[in-house]
Amino acid sequence: MGLLDSLRGELVDIIEWTDDTRDTMVWRFPRHDNEIKMGAQLIVRESQAAVFVNEGRLADVFTPGTYTLETRNVPILSTLKGWKHGFDSPFKAEVYFVNVRLFSDFKWGTKNPVMVRDPEFGPVRLRAFGGFAARVVDPAKFVGELVGTDPMFRTEEVEGYLRQMIVSRLGSALGTAARDIPVLDMAAEQHEMGQRLAAVLSEDMASVGLRIDQFNVESITLPPEVEKALDKRTQMGMVGDLDAYSKFQTANAVETAAGTPGSGMSDALGMGMGLAAAQQMAQNANPQQPAAQSQQPAQAAQPQAPAGPPPLPQQVQWFVGASGQQQGPFGADVLAQRAGSGQLTRDTLVWREGMEQWTPAGQVSELSGLFAATPPPMPPS
Repeated sequence: MGLLDSLRGELVDIIEWTDDTRDTMVWRFPRHDNEIKMGAQLIVRESQAAVFVNEGRLADVFTPGTYTLETRNVPILSTLKGWKHGFDSPFKAEVYFVNVRLFSDFKWGTKNPVMVRDPEFGPVRLRAFGGFAARVVDPAKFVGELVGTDPMFRTEEVEGYLRQMIVSRLGSALGTAARDIPVLDMAAEQHEMGQRLAAVLSEDMASVGLRIDQFNVESITLPPEVEKALDKRTQMGMVGDLDAYSKFQTANAVETAAGTPGSGMSDALGMGMGLAAAQQMAQNANPQQPAAQSQQPAQAAQPQAPAGPPPLPQQVQWFVGASGQQQGPFGADVLAQRAGSGQLTRDTLVWREGMEQWTPAGQVSELSGLFAATPPPMPPS
């Protein structure tokens, strides 16, 4: 192999790039001091652009296609190189392949909350996060302003810059939206808000050759204390009629107390159910009595005697404090049993409806009879 063949082997014949990553935005073709041969083939694939840089100056930008690098096809390169080596000589130039596809894996979020003024809640701190997609629309500006001489420019190198610009614009966007839209209704406006921010950010990033094609606001969150207040308001709205809710809670409490063994409430309810059953049996034994009464003239109606005695008055229910826990409710008979077994002493705290606070049993006049036969504790020796 002669000297000419050796020199030809050092020249670059094909210039191309096949991207095997998902995050490379710009890749510089490695020359390794090899010159590009006049007549070499430049292959630019779809979603790519090739930027030629000569000694720091932009030479040309190639869109997708196959090109033969000759002086008549690359007039700018001819101007830069032809005067020095002749129009048919090989030349050295840096070739940057720019990926112009859509990069959709960018994330953004507010590191610090944004203060806005809501018409309903007043000043509120908001946090937001989401994602966005960007693409290179001007390869020359992008290489000149952001890439520089970086041989491999990845998305992580520009993500911080983009996120900073987004957060700076997001504060004013949320503040403007909060003047017209309550915070509670912002969730329905997240899509339109994202479109407006995408347009504004694209204008800001046009100087570096970037465009924001998609901007998504995934969530706008309130401080925890505000969320708790909203939860309470929601609960109140679900309850509706507070009076009906109170009656419902009281009925549940009575049912629970009736199922507690040894409580006076269960005994009273049992007696009431027994009386109701006795009255029903009496009516079944004399079925003609209501019909005879209905045949009497209305003007001769006399007040009827009750079919049975009225229900017994409900016993006073007592609550007992033992070992730091509330026990009960108990009837007076249960308290007497506890006093007899020593579980209830004069110092045991008790309470019933109508008392202002818990009081030792020995100081309650209604319970003093329970301890009459129980001597007081011995004085200390």
